[in-house]
Amino acid sequence: MANRQGRVQRLAAPIRSLAQRFTFLFLLLSAVAVLLFGKADPTVFERTRVVVIDATAPVLDALSRPVATVAEIVDEVRQLAILRSENATLREENVRLQAWRSMAQQVEAENTRLRDLLRYVPEPPARYVAARVVADSGGAFVRSLLVNAGGRDGVAKGQAAIVGAGLIGRVAEVGQTSARILLISDLNSRIPVLVASSRSRAVLAGDNSPQQRLLYLSANAQVKPGDDIVTSGHGGVFPAGLRIGTVSSIGKAGVRVAPFVDWDRIEDVLLVDYGGSGGSAITPAIANSQTGEPARGISAGQ
Repeated sequence: MANRQGRVQRLAAPIRSLAQRFTFLFLLLSAVAVLLFGKADPTVFERTRVVVIDATAPVLDALSRPVATVAEIVDEVRQLAILRSENATLREENVRLQAWRSMAQQVEAENTRLRDLLRYVPEPPARYVAARVVADSGGAFVRSLLVNAGGRDGVAKGQAAIVGAGLIGRVAEVGQTSARILLISDLNSRIPVLVASSRSRAVLAGDNSPQQRLLYLSANAQVKPGDDIVTSGHGGVFPAGLRIGTVSSIGKAGVRVAPFVDWDRIEDVLLVDYGGSGGSAITPAIANSQTGEPARGISAGQ
């Protein structure tokens, strides 16, 4: 029995060696034959290829399913890990927000009690008109906007012009169906402001550039880049606390403020009447606007 197996192995060895030698040549000749057959009769070759693809597609699909399933499982596990991390973060934020809510409720109750004690007179509620910007620049000002709301809609001089990001200017001219807004970047604009962090007072002055200057800061004022700038409420034009921008730089050119608003994307504005007396404060600024020089004699509220 062992001798017979040995003879079979000795006879099979040359055959195996011969097959290995001619396999590459056979495959090469087969490829050349397929190419020649395809050139000679493309229609038959295409049909044959379609039949082969139809026969092998189910096999390939069955082989690919386990790989796709494993990839989906791995992706699900990864998503679960991410969700667990986000859930832990949200829980921590929820705890912090609950603490802030409790503090806010205490402050609100204290403010209510103190107002009752001092007989505080609250400011009248603001009225506003929504308007759409129909043109920019022109008229008596370099930096201004024309809106499609006017006197018949309740618009009046001195009303604040606000967008979602913050204050952009005030109403300077009013017609029956339109109004012109003097932007805070205009050379004639002067607004009393506060540095929110240190409560330092200053005047925000426009100079026809995208950013504005802070003037009349005290020598010991604490100002740093990133500080928020808000209206101070002085001068009776705007109420206190309207957002304007942040300090962008401090240098030889002075303190510059980058407004929150994007000047190139203003489409709609709110013209808000806070019940102030800012209407007449704009008139002196118009007198010198044609010369490009800042108006003289303007109060801090202008």
